[in-house]
Amino acid sequence: MAIQAGTHKLGPEDGTLSVRTRRTGAAAKAGHNLLIHVTAWQATLEVGEDPAQTSIVLDADATSLRVREGTGGMQALGDDDRASIQETIDDEVLKRQEIEFRSTAVQTGADGGRLSVQGELTLGGKTCPIAFELTVGADDKLSGSAVVKQTDWGITPYSTLFGALKVADEVEVALDASLPPS
Repeated sequence: MAIQAGTHKLGPEDGTLSVRTRRTGAAAKAGHNLLIHVTAWQATLEVGEDPAQTSIVLDADATSLRVREGTGGMQALGDDDRASIQETIDDEVLKRQEIEFRSTAVQTGADGGRLSVQGELTLGGKTCPIAFELTVGADDKLSGSAVVKQTDWGITPYSTLFGALKVADEVEVALDASLPPS
């Protein structure tokens, strides 16, 4: 299904921008795999009459990441744990620096149901290229994900217990949203 030409603005009221982390290391059983929602973000999808004129811009507030779920671990994730993780993300991982994505090329599939996106992601003050696919479903639903290798952006994955428990270098960033009615 093709997206209607025009400017489409998206934010948390239209869907979810999430980050999934996995745990690794000798003490991985003690930690949690996390589902984190970005609660303050905005995206603009400019769809031209000529599909080659399509562009995507996304800005996210790095201090708006909130742990929604923690699976695994020796004990359930409590409110204090969630607050501590949020503080660590803000102070040590993302260092309160904005997150920005700017597309450099967007190719539309023959049926308009898939967008192949290439662009530049700025994370932790460093900009690197990234590519991902977005699927356009019924009722203008957009979904897709990208794997972000933290070290490519100069981010040291969080670790504790002298490195025996750490967050895996690769995290999955996913978008699941509906375009607002025109």
